[in-house]
Amino acid sequence: MADGEGLAARVEDVHEIAAGMPHVTVENGTGDNPVYQVGRKSFVFFRNPRPDAVDAVTGERLTDVIVFWVPTEADKQALVQDEGSPFFTTAHFNGHLSVLVRASRIGELSRAELAEVIQDAWLSQASARRAATWLACR
Repeated sequence: MADGEGLAARVEDVHEIAAGMPHVTVENGTGDNPVYQVGRKSFVFFRNPRPDAVDAVTGERLTDVIVFWVPTEADKQALVQDEGSPFFTTAHFNGHLSVLVRASRIGELSRAELAEVIQDAWLSQASARRAATWLACR
């Protein structure tokens, strides 16, 4: 299979794919968590434990949440409403075009699925010119 289509995604793939998109910079967020940006706009970041994202059983704050921007509210809803999907959201992200996934569940996605989510995140934040150039090269 080309480009790891059937391989389970890994956290390392998040870094590799996000950093491999054009014009990407990596900033250090709170706690030195990586924040991937295009044109100074974040499109993927690793979130610090927050009170809105907790383990349903223990009540402990989740320490492995990754945030991905999405192009539209419809895209967000499609990802979070699919019961088989590892994506979720919290009230904190109401009205924000992003979805969350725990790093511990990233392997439920194939590398190809993860790449599509990251590419869509990048496209949602890149300038129209950069997005058109990238799409034209594909």
